[in-house]
Amino acid sequence: MRLKHKTALITGGSSGIGRETAILFAHEGARVVVVDVDDTRGNETVDHILKLGGEACYMHADVSKAEACANMIDVAEKTYGALHILFNNAGIMHNDDGDAVSTEEAIWDLTMNINVKGVFFGCKYGIPAIRRAGGGSIINTASFVAHLGAATPQLAYTASKGAVLALSRELAIIHARENIRVNALCPGPLRTELLMKFLDTDAKKQRRLVHIPMGRFGEAKEMAQAALYLASDESSYVTGTEFLVDGGITAAYVTPE
Repeated sequence: MRLKHKTALITGGSSGIGRETAILFAHEGARVVVVDVDDTRGNETVDHILKLGGEACYMHADVSKAEACANMIDVAEKTYGALHILFNNAGIMHNDDGDAVSTEEAIWDLTMNINVKGVFFGCKYGIPAIRRAGGGSIINTASFVAHLGAATPQLAYTASKGAVLALSRELAIIHARENIRVNALCPGPLRTELLMKFLDTDAKKQRRLVHIPMGRFGEAKEMAQAALYLASDESSYVTGTEFLVDGGITAAYVTPE
């Protein structure tokens, strides 16, 4: 088991990448704290893990709130004795997120509060806990759109994921000699509820698909496998990376320097 004797906290754990990662981490021996605002589905994730013989608990937390993030870290330490892995995965992609002209300030603020401030708060309160544990791994969910921009306008989302990349790089440098690794997971277009709701017509889906060399949307389970590598000791010399798992889309469209 690649995560035996380790505790992992995963935000956005009720669905998509978060749910699949929680299940996989538990299968690999981790004690998992599943964090979300969707209590029903969050508890379903935990129940699924328990039925499979894993160890997990659910914690309600709005990651845009400092107190909630401080509390989720406290619960992880008090429940399992330490925190070794922090996966700041919670995020939103709002249907009303468009270009600069059409996107309302409230949508911009909501997106930044969850996607950027949520990562900041997770790190702010999680890093001292990981330090107390003697080191560990932080994974922040960014996106390929931080590199390319999105074919279907989603300005607030794209800007928020660019911020996550910058934040992750700097934290990796700051904490490298404390045995705390920080990496950004950059998924390509995925067949998740989040993206499918945003690409709500066949035309929007096809516009995104035509750019992916592999010709398909990725799966949440594939992102979970990438997160497992970054969480495990197998990536012990990996920090500050932008780990692109994107079906080749970035390689196809980024011009080499």
